[in-house]
Parts: sequence; C-alpha cells; structure tokens
Amino acid sequence: MKKLTGSIVALVTPFKEDFSVNYDKLGELIEFHIENDTDAILVLGTTGESPTITPAEQKEIVKYTVEKAAGRIHIMAGSGGNDTKKAVETSLEFERLGVDSLLLITPYYNRTNESGMIKHFEAVADVVKTPIILYTVPGRTNCNISPQAVEHLAKHPNIVGIKNATGDFSYSVKISRYLSDDFVMYSGNDDTILPLLALGAIGTVSVWANYQPKVVHDLVTAYLEGNHDKALQIQLKDLDFVNALFVETSPIPLKYVMNKTGFNIGPARLPLDELSDENKKLLDQFIK
Repeated sequence: MKKLTGSIVALVTPFKEDFSVNYDKLGELIEFHIENDTDAILVLGTTGESPTITPAEQKEIVKYTVEKAAGRIHIMAGSGGNDTKKAVETSLEFERLGVDSLLLITPYYNRTNESGMIKHFEAVADVVKTPIILYTVPGRTNCNISPQAVEHLAKHPNIVGIKNATGDFSYSVKISRYLSDDFVMYSGNDDTILPLLALGAIGTVSVWANYQPKVVHDLVTAYLEGNHDKALQIQLKDLDFVNALFVETSPIPLKYVMNKTGFNIGPARLPLDELSDENKKLLDQFIK
C-alpha cells in the first residue's frame, strides 16, 4: 500500500440492457485500464453503483475482477456499509477472494457518534489482514470522520489511508497532520486532485479516470515527480469537462459520455435515471 501512488479508477459497473451485470464488458474495462497506465482499480465504489448491486453480484464482480487482473494491477474493493456486522462479513469474503485492499465508507444514514465511528472501522480492521482505506464523502453520507477520529484510526496497523472526498480544505489540512509512511491520503474529488497532492496525498480515487485514465495518471505522476507546473496544466485543461461529469449525480453523466463514445457500458440502475436532455446537450459539446 505504501507504493500505491497515482490514479485509482473508481470503476463503473457495466450493465446489459436488462440491467444484469455485463461481465464481458467488465473484462474489457479492466484490460483498458491496464493498457492505459491506471495504477489501481476500485470495484464496488460509489461510481460502481454499489447500493444497487446484490450481495451475490458483489461477490461475483470481485471474483471476476481479481481473476481477470491476475496480479497485473492492484485491486481494491468497496466492502463498507452502515451495518458493522455486514461490513465485517463482506470484508472477510472479499479478502478470501484475493483483493489487495478494502475501501470502507462511513456508516451513512444511522450516522453514529464518534466512538461508534471508531469502533465501526476497528471492528473490520481487527479481523482482516487486507489493508483498509477509510472513505469519507459527507456530500453523500451526511457524516464525516472527525480529525480526532482520523488521528486515532491512523494508528491502527491495518488502517493504511483515507479517501478524502469532503471538498473541505480546512478539514484536509487538519487530517494531513496525521499522514505518514503508514497512513496516506487519496483525493476523492476530481476537481481538486492537485490541491490535495499539495497537502500530502499520494494519489486519487477518480471518476474522471474511467474516461481519461492516462491523463489522470499523468497528473499525479507529474506532481509526485516534482513537475508541479505540468500537473497544474493538466488539472486546469480539462476542469470544465470534469465539472460537467458531476452536473447530475455520478455516474449518470459519466455513463452517458462513455456510452456516447463507444464504450457501451449500458444504463445505470434505478433510482439513477438517464441524463436530462439539457445536460446531454452540455456534455455533447465536450464529446465533440
């Protein structure tokens, strides 16, 4: 995990027109990212529509991805949730299937207190051997991991990092004090990859990378190699496009762009619906 720098794609889940998982297309996407310098693949994240993926499908997606990757790229899997017992069971199952790391979301909806937040993550970290990355995205969950909780959790030998999708620079500065060789940070917002790298992040978990994997890889690599001007140019060049990918709930816009440009990854599952006509026109401008 100390070596996992760069671009981690938050992979979309491809569906057929009947909304079943398209494993052939999933295999194509895995090969696409290996060929285009993506540094790691995250399955069953927010972009992968994890809330609408059944437990049986989750198991099969992880199994297929690990076998298809065959050790050629780091595989991360989202195994968290707001039921601690289930998160433990899911994490153990994904570990058995051979993932390289686990991403654990904050317990949304029931929104625990601080001691419960800590115990939730520790309950998983205490029983698995696979490295764990915390995931905070309060814009979706309406809860956050406090800086004090981050400080505490960063000391756990099996909790190795945090995906920071808060968009809150004050918070980001506060938790950057707890970064070390044993606890790292990844940007969780595509429009602010560079600022978080400046605060000590070593990579990004990216929606944008689904479509332009080499661009995102090059952005992070340039910064980490000391070419900050190049990294800034990359971040700013496609900023309007990146913002357009979030004009509606992700991954709705992303799937529209990918389907429109030949990736043929299929629809999103309800409650995510098709992109509005107005926003289709917006994204069509970038596609042209």
